[in-house]
Amino acid sequence: MSGPVATGLDRIASDERRLVRGKRVALLAHPASVDRHLRPAADVLAEAGARIVVLLGPEHGFAGEAQDMEGVRHRTTADAPRVFSLYGDSEASLHPTREMLDGVDMLVVDLQDIGTRYYTFAWTAAFCLEACAEAGMEALVLDRPDPLGCDRVEGPGIQPGYLSFVGLHDVPVRHGLTIGEVLRLYARERRLDLSLEVLAMAGYRRSMSFGDTGLPWVMTSPNMPTLDTALVYPGMCLIEGTDVSEGRGTTRPFEIVGAPWVDGRELARSALRSGLPGCTLRPLSFRPTFHKHAGRSCGGVQVHVTDARAFLPLRTGVALLQALWHTPGNRLSWRREPYEFVSDRPAIDLLAGGAWLRDGIESDAPLDDLCGWWARDERSFRERSEPALLYR
Repeated sequence: MSGPVATGLDRIASDERRLVRGKRVALLAHPASVDRHLRPAADVLAEAGARIVVLLGPEHGFAGEAQDMEGVRHRTTADAPRVFSLYGDSEASLHPTREMLDGVDMLVVDLQDIGTRYYTFAWTAAFCLEACAEAGMEALVLDRPDPLGCDRVEGPGIQPGYLSFVGLHDVPVRHGLTIGEVLRLYARERRLDLSLEVLAMAGYRRSMSFGDTGLPWVMTSPNMPTLDTALVYPGMCLIEGTDVSEGRGTTRPFEIVGAPWVDGRELARSALRSGLPGCTLRPLSFRPTFHKHAGRSCGGVQVHVTDARAFLPLRTGVALLQALWHTPGNRLSWRREPYEFVSDRPAIDLLAGGAWLRDGIESDAPLDDLCGWWARDERSFRERSEPALLYR
């Protein structure tokens, strides 16, 4: 491709500083960790002189095969590289152990993030930075674009007591940072004592959409197949905290939502009354092949983004939750099962970063009241994150 942006991985291939040459490397990556020619990160790093001794996989696994919240086993053999999962069957599995990093000189992180607090890849990388600080190991992050663009912040931070793996650090839902900037902020505010370098992209500007970069889109996880999915994700992931289907088991996850008891036309009318810029809601019927309501006909809507610059994904997700709460016949229920290794707080509270959303919907608060107070947190975060920014 001939687009204007070179990712950190693209730059490492011709890096005159020889950042990885001769290093024994642990690579944290996934299937979207490719250069602009779609070559895997491990191959690019090896050509740049690194010796890959360990491969680390975030949620969904290094190969990207596992579904949401599905534990992945290690795949180690006597030969290098050893492959370790950083998403298993317990909260402890999220942290790399000293044994995993044995014989490693440098951690290299190359993960395509989705610019949303709930998406766990950045937090897996943050735990790896903590392990590097403890071991006195250097860390190199190969930066990549925020697919949502870096010129918009949307949503509140996290209230005390609600940090979790879907929000390990106090950032807004849509944070407007690249993964390198998120990790710089994390290391700074957690006061990690480590040698951290972020290899910035060349040619990247904060106002760029992913389409502007000229880079290929590769699905980052099994239910993030397209850029359209990423655009709606900051709002539609909230549906995970309910008994309503978020479209898993269809070909348009997160764009499609519904349940057997939902009338899609009424849902669309109710949600759109609130005023939702940059999108339209199309009523439809669907039948998930797995996950919630598998094999059952569901009524619902598909979110079509008509103007990505104007679209407010989080406001749209909150409006849909309100409309679902008022759907006649069978109100939505909040998910009560354990969620991302937490069992003492509802999933919707972890996603929202507090009980404010659940309480507001249950008390019939107007949409503007639910969303209006975010501006305070958004302004505060812009100021806080300024020292971590790499692109102006």
